[in-house]
Amino acid sequence: MAKIRHIAYRVDDAEAMAKFLIEGFDMSIAQRRGAGVIDLTDGTINVSLLPLNRSGSTALRGIEHIGFTAPDNEDAKRKVIAAGAKEKNTIRLGPVHYEMKFEGPEGMIVDVGEWAGTEPV
Repeated sequence: MAKIRHIAYRVDDAEAMAKFLIEGFDMSIAQRRGAGVIDLTDGTINVSLLPLNRSGSTALRGIEHIGFTAPDNEDAKRKVIAAGAKEKNTIRLGPVHYEMKFEGPEGMIVDVGEWAGTEPV
């Protein structure tokens, strides 16, 4: 069974939101990426704070997408496509972080992959 391991959240101020989640919920920084993205972890789940002010972004505040890790991510990919998702693209950011992106019903974006600071399935 796949498990949620990633939540991408659009924010006005990634530094302020990171400070809030670190101080309020004892999360820690897993990594900082380009364009002001901050990845936090509680040791199980990765929360990526994505700044709204990125050039060309038309996104709104809030959850942008969620990501799942499965015992076999390639098998999960086949299941998601068989369930009706359209494959979008794959992002690789180093040896740990990768996400295969899919669009499901109503335009919902879901990822299958691995993220910094997450617990294995």
